[in-house]
Amino acid sequence: MLRPLGQAASPPLRLLMTADAVGGVWTYALDLARGLGAQGVEVVLAVLGPAPGARQRAEAAAVPGLRLVETGLALDWTAEDAAAVLAAGIGIATLAREEGADLVHLNSPALAASGAFTQPVVAACHSCVASWWEAVHGGALPPDLAWRSALVAEGYRAAERLLAPSAAFAATTARLYELAEPPHVVHNGRASRSAAQRPARLPERFAFAAGRLWDEGKNLALLDEIAGRLPLPVVTAGALAGPQGGTIALPNLHNLGPLDSSQMAACFAAATVFVSPARYEPFGLAVLEAAQAGCPLVLSDIASFREIWGEAAEYVLCTDGPGFAAAIERLAHDPDLRRQRGAAAAARAARYTPEAMARATLELYHEALFLSSPQEASA
Repeated sequence: MLRPLGQAASPPLRLLMTADAVGGVWTYALDLARGLGAQGVEVVLAVLGPAPGARQRAEAAAVPGLRLVETGLALDWTAEDAAAVLAAGIGIATLAREEGADLVHLNSPALAASGAFTQPVVAACHSCVASWWEAVHGGALPPDLAWRSALVAEGYRAAERLLAPSAAFAATTARLYELAEPPHVVHNGRASRSAAQRPARLPERFAFAAGRLWDEGKNLALLDEIAGRLPLPVVTAGALAGPQGGTIALPNLHNLGPLDSSQMAACFAAATVFVSPARYEPFGLAVLEAAQAGCPLVLSDIASFREIWGEAAEYVLCTDGPGFAAAIERLAHDPDLRRQRGAAAAARAARYTPEAMARATLELYHEALFLSSPQEASA
């Protein structure tokens, strides 16, 4: 008989979830684990790739009922070859069995290509190299990305359920991987964070951008190009170098480096405007955090942003530097417009909560468990 999900019945649902400590998946995993924990789900978080830092370990320790396991296994998008990814999948499958997991939530779907999982698998389609390449470069995938994309395709086929953070990205995923149906849409949610004291190095007024600055998909080079035309400085938060050695130089921007969640909250609260000229963004957690703080949004005109933010943001083509400069200048000089746009962003952000994300994800877990149950198999 299927165990009721999210109830305090004994024994509770036990979930093994994967994550990495490099980008937004870390934030997503902790918020989801917090929401699931409130529903009585026990979560073991298995970290692949670079080990989490001290701040990240402290964040994980603050999530009730979450247990962190640092595996040292290869992360799919930084692995040297397919064998390393398949070995990581086998390692996670072994860990899931050792932990007595009822279900596995893979935030790296390529891990399911190993075929080693005995529990049902729900795979989250946060991003992929095929869709990133299409948005940033276009044309055929280079060999180093082609094999990664092939493993993702195998992982998608092996999972009982797929989820994506936006309908726009779900449609792109279904098209690129020729899926019979698109992944289920579960919008990301983010818990509001208390702001630390305003950093002394922040200017009085500034445009703010944050995230994986080194990622070409974030298109921060455009902000660097237009910085001299703006009536206020552009401040950024995040790493300028990626885990594979790639770097970006942004000499005209003021980078604060990686910040913890309370420091980020202080920046969002103080910013005059938040800007994302991204070419590729399946959801955009930094945008959500800015909106929660009531910060006006100037975003690239891509399908995912339009879906998530509707009329609550200003949109500019991701190639239009003068257009971004004009939108930022308009908000910088009009306090009434800033208040109006900031209030609209905050109101829209209220729909994207960890609780809503956890409830929708639990429904998919229920479906995945049902699909793999003996009753279903014999039907």
